[in-house]
Amino acid sequence: MADRTRTRPRGAALGTGLGRVLLLVYGTFALSASARALVQISTHFAEAPLAYLLSALAGVVYLAATVGLAVGGARGRLIALVSCTIELVGVLVVGTLSIADRVAFPDDTVWSRFGSGYGYVPLVLPFVGLWWIWRHRPEPAGSDRS
Repeated sequence: MADRTRTRPRGAALGTGLGRVLLLVYGTFALSASARALVQISTHFAEAPLAYLLSALAGVVYLAATVGLAVGGARGRLIALVSCTIELVGVLVVGTLSIADRVAFPDDTVWSRFGSGYGYVPLVLPFVGLWWIWRHRPEPAGSDRS
């Protein structure tokens, strides 16, 4: 039976404060990364297939994070947690590889050079997302966490 004694902290509401900003940024990146990947794949996929597929992956990850944050609850938090973790690993690995091996990345992705083409927001965003998820985790009823 599910533990129904847990409550969501009042500050976890997405409709206010940083939660709203985070949702807006993730939604914007989901739209922009997906649109970029769609254009790249449909117009010149043969030029840099790895980079364009990574852009598509980034779009899917941002979309999943957006949905997870918007839905909330245990399932939404899990989706957002997994998405933010994949995003963090992706931006670190792709960022490093795009600097170390320019031949493999003839064109940029959202995560290339740690997201420098997007003002390094792709590098900072998963840290903020993971922090927000951790900070606003449900607390057991009767706990004294503040």
